Amino acid sequence: MHHTSRPVFAVVLLLLATACAGLAQAAPSAPLRQLTSVGPNTLHLWQDAAIFTPVRQLIDAAGSGDPVWVEMYEFGRSDLAAALRQARDRGADVRLIVDRTVRASAETADRLLAAGLAVRAYPVDDRRHQIDHVKLLLVRSHALVGGMNWGATSYRNHDYAYETAAPAVLDRLRAIFRQDWSLSGGQPAPIAPAAGSVAQTAPGQEIRNLLMQALASAARSVQAEVFVLTDSDVIEGLAAARRRGVSVRLLLDPDQDVNRASFGLLRESGVDVRWYPVPPGAKLHAKAALFDGRRLLVGSANWSLSGLSVNHELDLLFDDATTADAFASRFERDWSISA
Repeated sequence: MHHTSRPVFAVVLLLLATACAGLAQAAPSAPLRQLTSVGPNTLHLWQDAAIFTPVRQLIDAAGSGDPVWVEMYEFGRSDLAAALRQARDRGADVRLIVDRTVRASAETADRLLAAGLAVRAYPVDDRRHQIDHVKLLLVRSHALVGGMNWGATSYRNHDYAYETAAPAVLDRLRAIFRQDWSLSGGQPAPIAPAAGSVAQTAPGQEIRNLLMQALASAARSVQAEVFVLTDSDVIEGLAAARRRGVSVRLLLDPDQDVNRASFGLLRESGVDVRWYPVPPGAKLHAKAALFDGRRLLVGSANWSLSGLSVNHELDLLFDDATTADAFASRFERDWSISA
């Protein structure tokens, strides 16, 4: 069983090993493990380059007849494309949805199509500057959802992803993938909104609703790490929480110029906000927030008008002590090194 409270040196070694393998063919992965189980949720929170550990494990463990369903905004890693081909050759039901407005994704899609894999392009609405920003991997009994792209250098980024085996969550994620697969095949079949841990944007604004409700109900604290934060409703929601006496701390990526106006507005409203010191060639790519030390939101949606109202996005929100503690511990380290 994997635990989020592993020794620091082990985490560092894992991150370094995975990062070094970022552009190379990864070694065969171990069999699937049991995840930490708390109540109805079966979860693990992955961080940074280590996110690619479950990616390879989940793909490599798929056998004949097993689904390996992927929806990925940026897909440029040749090792993961090869892993999908190998899964198909073992008889797995491999399907891939990409956003062809991303050059690397289009090139990967073309190579996999030529190899005979089932690949479709999400029909983004260019008039609205829409993208399919989802990062989803689904197999028979597990799913991985978060902010990490499968780009050639994505492993350098600071990011988070949930791995889950919770049956109700898997059912909803399967329904969303089928919805997207059908739409990508020219047959729109949007599913109805539903309350729960899974939220999507376009169709609907479930992620916006989930985020705003979490901000409005926060009683003690909000801790967030966000790549892009520009949405006026969210800025007001954060300021309103601070006015209620909630401790609000935010980390933003300083290389995203669009964050600068938001940074100033939040500072003026009394919110504690800092710039995360991103290394050269990397990003604070996370879209994650912890509310009252228990409810952790992780996914693909930036806190922008596009992320919450236009793009196709996917987020998960769980009330789970183990994953919440893992995020809180990382956040405190990130906060301490931020200017």
